[in-house]
Order: sequence, then C-alpha cells, then structure tokens
Amino acid sequence: MTKPKKVLIVSYYWPPAGGPGVQRWLKFTKYLPDFGIAPIVYIPENPSYPIVDKAIVQEVPSGVTVIKQPIKEPYRFASMLSRKQTKSISSGLVPTQKKQSLLQKTLLYVRGNYFVPDARVGWVKPSISFLETLIEKKEITTVITTGPPHSMHLIGLGLKAKLPKLQWIADFRDPWTTIGYHDKLKMTAKTQKRHKELEKSVLESATQVLVTSPRTKKEFQAITNRPIQVITNGYDIEENRKISTNDKFTLSHIGSLLSDRNPKVLWKVLSEVVRSNKAFSEAFLLKLAGRVSEEVLSSISEYDLEPYVQLEGYVAHKEAITMQRSSNLLLLVEIDAPQTQSIIPGKLFEYLASRRPILAIGPQGSDIEAIVNHTESGDYCTYNQESEIKRIILAHFEKYSNHTEELQKGDINKYHRKVLTETLSNSILHTWES
Repeated sequence: MTKPKKVLIVSYYWPPAGGPGVQRWLKFTKYLPDFGIAPIVYIPENPSYPIVDKAIVQEVPSGVTVIKQPIKEPYRFASMLSRKQTKSISSGLVPTQKKQSLLQKTLLYVRGNYFVPDARVGWVKPSISFLETLIEKKEITTVITTGPPHSMHLIGLGLKAKLPKLQWIADFRDPWTTIGYHDKLKMTAKTQKRHKELEKSVLESATQVLVTSPRTKKEFQAITNRPIQVITNGYDIEENRKISTNDKFTLSHIGSLLSDRNPKVLWKVLSEVVRSNKAFSEAFLLKLAGRVSEEVLSSISEYDLEPYVQLEGYVAHKEAITMQRSSNLLLLVEIDAPQTQSIIPGKLFEYLASRRPILAIGPQGSDIEAIVNHTESGDYCTYNQESEIKRIILAHFEKYSNHTEELQKGDINKYHRKVLTETLSNSILHTWES
C-alpha cells in the first residue's frame, strides 16, 4: 500500500471558528486522505476569532494532525479601550464613514497602517522559525497557505526563501489589495504601496496559486505568470434530504449583512408589496441569521419592515443548513461595486445544496450570476432592477400560495467538496511532479 504524502496547511481559521472562512480547509482535510494525501494543519493556539461555533469542532476529521503555536494579536490590547468596537472591526461590521466615532477612526487607522498586511502579522516570524524545523523533521515537501488573513501567505513566502525546493501553494479565498474592506482602513499611500508589493511577492514566489473565482484569476494573471487555478468553495451536506418549509412565506439571509451590503432596493420593494398586498403582508417573514449592521437595521426600520423581521443572530452551521432548507426563498446580497464581481460567498454553495430557490442581488457581471444561471438555481438581479426583483418575489409568493413550490433540480455535483478536493489533489500532485 502506498504511503500517504504529507502536506502542511497553514491557516488562521479552524474550529471552533465560526463563519464561512473555516469551511474550505476543514472540508479539504476531510477528503484529502481519500486521494493519498495526509494533511498536517498548522493553526494558532490562542486566536481571537470574531465568531465561535463550538458545535463545528465535531466536524474536524478524526486522525488529522493539528499543530498549534501561540499567537500575539493586537485585538486583545485594543479591546481594553473598547471591546465592542474592537469586535465589530475584527468581524467586518465597520460603520460608514459619516457614522464613525473618533475611537473607531483611530482603531481603523492603526489597524490599517501599523499592521500590514493584517492584525496577524506578528505570527509570521515565529511561525517561519518553527515550521522550518518541522518541515525538515517530518520530510514535508508541500506547504499550502490560505488567506485571508493574508499574513498566512507571508509565512509561505518566508519558508520558500529558506527552503527553495519547497513546493508552495498559495490559496486565496478572497482577493488581496482589491478586497472590499481595504478602503475602510484609512491606509496611507505608502501602506497601499506596501500591500501591492507584498501581494506581488507572494504571487511571483508561490509554486502555484489557487483562487475561488474566475475574476480573481484574471486579476492575478495581470500580476504574475505563475500557474493559477480556480477551485471554488462548495457544499458537503446531504442535498436531497427534504425539510418542510415554514408556515410563513419566508425569505432568509444567512450570513453577515455589513453596512455596504445593504440592499435598500429590496427593502423598498418589500415595503411596497406589504402595503399593497394583504395576503403577502399576512404571510411574509424575513429571517436574518448572522451579524447585521446598525445601518442595515436602520434601513429596514425606515421602510417599516420591522414587524416582519426575525433576527436570529449567529446560528451554528447545522442550524443554518436547516434554516436554508425550510425557507421559501434564499437571499444572497453582494456589495454593489466592481471589486466585488469576483466575490463568491461560501454560502452560495450550501444554498445550492438546499435546493431552495435563490434571489441574488449584486453588481453587474458578477461571478455569482454565472453560477446561479448555470445551475438554474434562482435569479440574479442588479441593484437597479427594482421591478424585476418585485416580479420574482411575487412569482415565488404565488407558488407558495398555490402550494406548487418545487425543489431546484440543476446539476450542482461539480461543487461537492469531495469533487473539489479531487481537483485540489491533482494540483498538489502537479507540484510534486514539477
């Protein structure tokens, strides 16, 4: 029997971290052994996770080797000034410029200019020193770093400099310098330049680059000639297990709704339908699971939708799956900006597996639109398609009223985590052969 080949995975997010960032490599490590690869996971011992889901610890594959080392993070010190503000910033719930307090502006400036590329940069040097010894001791030939936080890639960059024969795969779950929150961090021109330099160094030094969307691949191809492969996120749930829908006509959003991800056009449409359609107003329920910014809640209130809203707060992953499957329509919202065309939220794939119809709202030309259309899983609208959004909602409400709703039947098998892991294993094999 062939002995499994070892791969070291450097990640900040790992159970009990909640949210979408943990899912990608949690599932890859589950299936890699099926393809003759033994993952060794390197994570911080004492991280400051903005979201914790203790139940997800049960999903860690049995037998996987997990190595931990201490990390010093500025969020612990910043929380002495304001625990609430620090937690909001670390989880992405940043108020708009006009609504930021002096303390918030100060924390954002310090975070943006004194911690480059991010607040976990202090873990880079000690990790390089520790892992250099570990790699040689365990005869590891391939390292995979996954970001954000993109400081994980600096660990790979340092290891590659010390061990030139090391095969290094840099996995970008999100873009780097074009990611949506960068413009909120009050970076100076010097800091912005530094980010671009680090990004270029990583892209040109890695043996191979992985990205989660076609547009990110196109963006990086303008920077490097290193091989870039798209491996999207996916789903790993029993897709055909049917759960009855709620008694109410339920529109659900699972995940954070940040200040910039505030679909006012949708709130306007829902407000108009509620006022003009009595049957709809009596049946309608808007479920929001996850962190919701004050700006979003304020907009909902302005459109008099509060009586129809059920705030769930953060829910465990298993509960989120049940919520998706019991909804009549699943809402997916992306920021209306060119730089978010390449963002494909991880929840999209679990939405697909729920087989419930999707209403996605985002920028024109988004990679999300291509997936929704290809899988025939719902509808994609831009922010200026008010009448189309209304038509879609009323069409689904009619099916709900007539009891004619059906599960979506498009082909989504290519997004199963095991299928995606097979593609990843082939990429790893390619680095060994090169």
